[in-house]
Amino acid sequence: MQDDLNVPAWLPPLRLALQRVGPGPLRWLFCAFVGLVCVAVSQLLVSLMGQGDRLSAAVIAAVCGLGLAALFSASLLGLLSHLDRALRYSVRYATRDSLTGLYSRRHFLHQVEREWSLARRYETPCALVLIDIDHFKRINEAYSSRCGDLLLREVAGVCGETLRHADVLARYGGEEFMLFLPHTDPLGALDVAERIRERVERMGYGWNGHSIPTSVSIGVAVLKLNHTGLDDLLNEAGEALHLAKADGRNCVRAGPGLLPDSLSAIRG
Repeated sequence: MQDDLNVPAWLPPLRLALQRVGPGPLRWLFCAFVGLVCVAVSQLLVSLMGQGDRLSAAVIAAVCGLGLAALFSASLLGLLSHLDRALRYSVRYATRDSLTGLYSRRHFLHQVEREWSLARRYETPCALVLIDIDHFKRINEAYSSRCGDLLLREVAGVCGETLRHADVLARYGGEEFMLFLPHTDPLGALDVAERIRERVERMGYGWNGHSIPTSVSIGVAVLKLNHTGLDDLLNEAGEALHLAKADGRNCVRAGPGLLPDSLSAIRG
């Protein structure tokens, strides 16, 4: 992601040095380096001119060099610190949704495309889970957009509570969240989806003294041999989500052909 932001090649090593050494020792090292360079230049000039007191030239050059280095090192390190903060903010802005703190849709697709390709190449199972907050528009209209924003944050937190480190969760758009589960078989994916559905239903969201019933509809799809691209997995998760909404919402549904009929529909 830093490559996408056109980060200068010299910035990462300087950031690493600042983190490892610290600003104080790094400042002294910079001053010592500048002082030595000034002394070396003074001795070179004395040699080229063929006259002059080498000791006096060295002392004067060292004092001047150290003074200038001390003056500029604080500014340089301050600038480096500012660039570091700006870079971290830019990376977060490029990869995170500003409201929920989850991954953005763009970053999610970038990450999942790579994971999907690895899963297909090595024939390892993976699953995609699409989560939609039920009647979100109605909640926004009845209680305000601020209420809806806080609800999105609450649901995002609940969805991320039981995930593994390798799982990828993102705000996919509006009131939709997308979850990618690497190394997860169909039953495992359905289990994760059902646990999320139950947690959201039990979270007890309230706004200005009003208790607002909250639920989610969830569609689940897994990698299949006939999938030729990530879009196939996304489309099947979308079909499963539409089925969950058609069946009354607040339930988990599986993509076509994922499991036998007796297991492909899970109701809360």
